[in-house]
Amino acid sequence: QVQLVQSGGGLVQPGDSLRLSCAASGDTSNHPGMSWFRQVLGKDRQFVAGVSWGGSYTSYADSVQGRFTVSRRDNARDTVDLQMNSLEGDDTAVYFCATGPRAMYYDRDSRAYDYWGQGTQVTVSS
Repeated sequence: QVQLVQSGGGLVQPGDSLRLSCAASGDTSNHPGMSWFRQVLGKDRQFVAGVSWGGSYTSYADSVQGRFTVSRRDNARDTVDLQMNSLEGDDTAVYFCATGPRAMYYDRDSRAYDYWGQGTQVTVSS
């Protein structure tokens, strides 16, 4: 059984930075990668970014391209970070990490993912 534990998040002002982390336990050897989604109340989960487990390939939503960076940690290979810079009000959401054997790191469809983190609130407000 795969478990994903998230950390990070909180309340920041526009223009600030935050880092989210997701630590996986269990067997992820057959998972192509890990992705981040976000969800605003009343709306579907939206793909944010994804990274291959090898760390060589990444994918980003247009709305975060150039501001967010997703990476696999070198000294903790089962941990993926989402570095969020130049945060905007529209980035306010609950953020989830996700993985699964059927989900490529660039999959935008949340139904492709089998395992999800517990979610963490990110609020960007002045």
